[in-house]
Amino acid sequence: MAGRPDGGVPAVSGGALIPRARRTLSPGAVHLPDWLDLAEQRRLVEACREWAREGPGIRAAKLPNGGQMSVRSFCLGWHWYPYRYSRTRDDQDGSPVAPFPEWLGALGRRAVGDAYGDPARAAAYRPDIALVNHYTADARMGLHQDKDEVSLDPVVSFSIGAPCVFRLGNTQTRGKPWTDVELHSGDLVVFGDESRLAYHGVPKLLPADDTPDTGLADGRLNITLRVSGFTTGESRVPER
Repeated sequence: MAGRPDGGVPAVSGGALIPRARRTLSPGAVHLPDWLDLAEQRRLVEACREWAREGPGIRAAKLPNGGQMSVRSFCLGWHWYPYRYSRTRDDQDGSPVAPFPEWLGALGRRAVGDAYGDPARAAAYRPDIALVNHYTADARMGLHQDKDEVSLDPVVSFSIGAPCVFRLGNTQTRGKPWTDVELHSGDLVVFGDESRLAYHGVPKLLPADDTPDTGLADGRLNITLRVSGFTTGESRVPER
């Protein structure tokens, strides 16, 4: 890939940059560029805007060590805060988390079907958590595992707005090997199976010269769907 005039070339340490074509990034992890059409992106942006205004609103979660995440987030279905889930917003005002909408689950089932080519698996996919992150230009997401759920059903991830570097690593450590891929507005990533517990993160956003008019004022919106596997009232999962 040619370098950008501003030097904004995604890092490729430990692996190659993946071109913009449907690709399997690692076993069980699939990138589908431009999967959401513009109307779907706009619908998600408008829905997220309404959800973010509900109750105590969007926030930057505080970490147990006293630090604060650089992304702002809110949840549907189950409320996540480091590192557990609850039916109430325990790190805010204790109010009930907003419900997970069925239409969003249907979108997740379509995503799983397109990623894996398995209609039966898609039909059985029943996400009950949406974790929505908003990235401003200086926001980052360090390499981490999505392991606060009991279920190991796939994670479905939608990107809207500014492009970013998405880093998909291995399941053992935060170190190499990893693969970097540019995610653009409308892109889909699904990761399950052998890659369900892969470390992953967003080291940086990229210049947004040709971002479509989704209705998002600035930055990047990332919507991830997960299956909790929780029983009623359960909010913690065993250590893996």
